[in-house]
Amino acid sequence: MRYDNGGDLLVAVLRELGIDTVFGIVSVHNLPLVEAVDRELRFVPVRHEASAVNAADAYGRARGGLGCALTSTGTGAGNAAGSLIESLSAGSSVLHITGQIESEFLGSGRGFIHETKDQLGMLTTVSAYAASVPDAERAGRILREAAHAALAAPGGPASVEWPIDLQYAEQTDTPAELPAQVRPAPTDGELAAARALLSSARRPLIWAGGGAATARGELARLLEATGAGLLTSNSGRGAVPEDHEQVIGNFATTPAVRALLADADVLLTIGTHFRSNETADYTLAIPAAHIQIDVDAAALGRVYPLAHALHGDAAAALAGLLPHARPAEAGWSERVAAVRTEVRSTLHDSIGPQAAICDAIRAALPREAVVARDVTIPSSSWGNRLLEMYDPRDNVFPRGGGIGQGLGMGIGAALARPGAPTVVIAGDGGLAVHLGELLTLAQERPRLTLIVFNDGGYGVLRNMQDRYSERRSGVDLATPDFELLARACGLPYLRIAAEEHAAPVIGEAVASDGPTLVEVDLTALGPMKNPFTPPVRIPGQ
Repeated sequence: MRYDNGGDLLVAVLRELGIDTVFGIVSVHNLPLVEAVDRELRFVPVRHEASAVNAADAYGRARGGLGCALTSTGTGAGNAAGSLIESLSAGSSVLHITGQIESEFLGSGRGFIHETKDQLGMLTTVSAYAASVPDAERAGRILREAAHAALAAPGGPASVEWPIDLQYAEQTDTPAELPAQVRPAPTDGELAAARALLSSARRPLIWAGGGAATARGELARLLEATGAGLLTSNSGRGAVPEDHEQVIGNFATTPAVRALLADADVLLTIGTHFRSNETADYTLAIPAAHIQIDVDAAALGRVYPLAHALHGDAAAALAGLLPHARPAEAGWSERVAAVRTEVRSTLHDSIGPQAAICDAIRAALPREAVVARDVTIPSSSWGNRLLEMYDPRDNVFPRGGGIGQGLGMGIGAALARPGAPTVVIAGDGGLAVHLGELLTLAQERPRLTLIVFNDGGYGVLRNMQDRYSERRSGVDLATPDFELLARACGLPYLRIAAEEHAAPVIGEAVASDGPTLVEVDLTALGPMKNPFTPPVRIPGQ
């Protein structure tokens, strides 16, 4: 197949991949690509390259597939790198295409506009796959290889740099069949011992991470067969809907769950990497009888010792274990349900007036709706735990912990699922990192409610300094008048300054067909009962 230029080829490949929306910034070094995408698909002109990758990342997460970002070369690709690190940390599937200077000047070091030293090396460091288009005959193959790599377990971003002269050149595309995506499965020998241990369990617990998203049906059936309690990492939320009475959720480090772990006789973990903030910096104790399932062989036994390692796809491994599941002892499931109620009630009470906002969000949203969260106190304290999730695709957040990515992610998710509302939870400090994306929000007008919790700075770090230091440093920030800011961007504005405002304001915003900025005035609303500090250790404290 022949195409007039690289842009036409890119559109054809994206259509093969089922991608209808691309996020990026136009440049002299990607112009043919942007023009073709804008003509044939939907091009969303974000205001920063990092946001292009964040939006593409969330677009893929919300659809359960692949997202695409277009950036320029040099500084543009460098701006994208931080968000590529997020995608790499999350194992999310992003096809990142960046420009490159003309082929004849590559590596000459003469300071060609937009050139940087060893761009491919930089992209290799922050991507699961990186390649350069060498000629107009192999561009299609490289794009497909990149997409294939991004979608392969354990996932991650794939970056392709494309010299501008080769983008303008006529393309010859000869599609070659790529190897089928084969997810490993544990052997019968590996399963045999794990089956025996599982069938002996009288007080079982299961811990689901992001890898459990591929085995939702099998996981639900295992819960029913065993009466086990289900803990989750943040990434595993929604693998079984969180209104299920056996789902304890992302509460592993609470006193009630620690006690439950101490009494459990078998723990089955599925696709979780036991991140530091979810294990109290790895001080959380788990049962010695530990069966771990992971598609990433390097994850097996990396954090906690295990009795049996099952390297493979979660669905295949759970299907192999299911026939050997046995009911828990009398009273265990009732204890699980009691712990579930206790941890939620305790957290709901501890967040004080913010509980009204949590309740209002869940009441206003339909069961299938995306909640995208930046790194901010409401997200870290209750958004990541108490706000119920029913599907992993609805649970969008920066797994690497970087601040400022929430709005870009929300825009990507909202455009991926236009039929349902999206809510973004952000802080004033995090929103300021990519304030320009308010203009993207105003221009594209997705059905998105942006809830900004305004406490005049970086509240998480302020609380840490107030607790451990004698003074504050770098945490108190100037904050805009959000009503004027919204008006300047052409966005509707609403404000929550008391608990009784939460339900009507959030209900009105979510019911809107377009974007709304909702400011939560935390000074007026009032404090939580206990100031939130992040679950990190301070050396010497």
